Amino acid sequence: MNNKQETPTPAPRRGNPFPAILWGVLIVLFLNAFVFPLFSPGRITTTDYGTFVEQVNAGKVCEVMIKSGQIYFTARTDEGKTATFRTGAVEDPELVDRLLTASSPNDSGKISFTEVVPEENSPILNFILMWILPGLIFFMLWKQASRSIQARMGAGGNFLSFGNSGARIYADSDVKTTFADVAGQDEAKEALTEIVDFLHNPKKYAEIGATLPKGALLVGPPGTGKTLIARAVAGEAKVPFFALSGSEFVQMFVGMGAAKVRDLFKQASEKAPCIIFIDEIDAIGKRRDSTFGGNDEREQTLNQLLTEMDGFDGRKGVVILAATNRPESLDRALLRPGRFDRRIQMELPDLEGRKAILEVHLAKVKHDEVDLSIVAQATAGSSGAELANIVNEAALRAVRQGRRLVTTSDLEESVETVLAGVQKKHSVLTAEEKHIVACHEIGHALVAALQTDSAPVHKITIIPRTSGALGYTMQVDEGEQVLLSRENLFNRIATLTGGRSAEELVFGSITTGASNDIEQATRLARAMVTRFGMSDKYDMMGLETVNNAYLGGDNSLTCSSETAADIDREVLRIVKEAHGKAREILSSHRAILDEAADYLMQRETITGEEFMRIVRKHTAAA
Repeated sequence: MNNKQETPTPAPRRGNPFPAILWGVLIVLFLNAFVFPLFSPGRITTTDYGTFVEQVNAGKVCEVMIKSGQIYFTARTDEGKTATFRTGAVEDPELVDRLLTASSPNDSGKISFTEVVPEENSPILNFILMWILPGLIFFMLWKQASRSIQARMGAGGNFLSFGNSGARIYADSDVKTTFADVAGQDEAKEALTEIVDFLHNPKKYAEIGATLPKGALLVGPPGTGKTLIARAVAGEAKVPFFALSGSEFVQMFVGMGAAKVRDLFKQASEKAPCIIFIDEIDAIGKRRDSTFGGNDEREQTLNQLLTEMDGFDGRKGVVILAATNRPESLDRALLRPGRFDRRIQMELPDLEGRKAILEVHLAKVKHDEVDLSIVAQATAGSSGAELANIVNEAALRAVRQGRRLVTTSDLEESVETVLAGVQKKHSVLTAEEKHIVACHEIGHALVAALQTDSAPVHKITIIPRTSGALGYTMQVDEGEQVLLSRENLFNRIATLTGGRSAEELVFGSITTGASNDIEQATRLARAMVTRFGMSDKYDMMGLETVNNAYLGGDNSLTCSSETAADIDREVLRIVKEAHGKAREILSSHRAILDEAADYLMQRETITGEEFMRIVRKHTAAA
């Protein structure tokens, strides 16, 4: 079956949005108001009627003209020049006699005066000017506005066109993305392979009576490749691809969103087999709630979408893919079998997945031999979009340094740039501040190195970054940790308190440099108590829920206010215990702390191996 879509011929570009007659009227009005007065034969000075009478009596007035309730007169000035003046006409019965008897500097010695009788337009001309011309101008403006709205909302015969879906339609030859461009999501690709196979060979499924799933919901954090894999399905299946966002359905006028849905499915039926992709479907698919009212336009759009999904025949080969970061907010009617039959998880990639994603993006840039293991281990928790950004930053760094190949060092630096910001090369720390930062970072590294179940130290630096960090200690796990024990989490909290503990031990005071450490330590300790059941006091009792897990998570307690206050005390106990453990480790190995801090101050950046040499030297001697 040949389902290739012809590339539509672009519509001819419209001319000037204003008709020529309107431009002409505007130009004439502008010239009359601002340009023509500049080229008038002489300037007319406005004066009062008393001055006019004085000028007449003094014999300085040469000529007088009364027009449209105003008096225009020409008079001789004291310098001997002639000037034109204007004043308002006043009911003065003696004006004519005064003008007849007054002298004038004219050759005749008499004032020349007259009154201009205005010519009245015919009733037909007045009717045209007052009614026909304004109506014609209004009609032209209205027609031009109608064309503009139709051009934006789709072709149609009405002033407001409700029929165009606004979807971006890609022909099968336009979609070049395939599953080879999607890495780190093997499970999702396997789940979608069956849809591709159905679109390629529908008879195989029709013979046994199977129908294609009408919809598949792609769920996952931002940047995991939901849109990319939807395009890859269309690219693999070689079918037209309809792409639009859920927010494009929500319009100002009630009923327009539903009309867009109807038109979308109508176009898809004509192009079948094809794929419809709705990004951010939660914009129209939110759970309907009558308690606090609702959005009539959004709910009508959702109802129309539900109806269309029930109405079309799955055997035609129209597949709906939708993506969202908030699956818990979707209406249950949208998720029931027969509509979105499958839910495909797009999780953050694991270690091997990150390596595969880096390989895909590195294939697009020129690079030297690169150790992907180091970069993949240092980017735990990063999404595919973040990894693509890291590779691009590495390529930019190579160009800035005048090299033509990307190296491992470029990728390592780009990881730090994405995670912590660019180096602040012009930021100057005093010697005392530099010493405090060095001791702080060595405190983190030393506590981590002397604990079990703790990730190895990879790098320590005291070079400030644009994110606000004056330095940082990077730990890199050798493998992918899926489960974390209570000891793992407690040791992480102890490592986080190591920086503040080092400040207390060396300087006898504390600074603001531990603000981020405090935030992370408190968050981990609270999660141990409320979510992970790692507190002896509350055992396996759940005290907190997480909403919007794919968007950072919004935590909300599910307990009484008395229990919430007791949770705070339990969190404080865990943090204090970890803080005490960190102080004990550092005080027992003060010599390592001092030597490593001095070494870091000299070098500003040291590797984990350099740091561990200092640690092993002292621990072996002991």
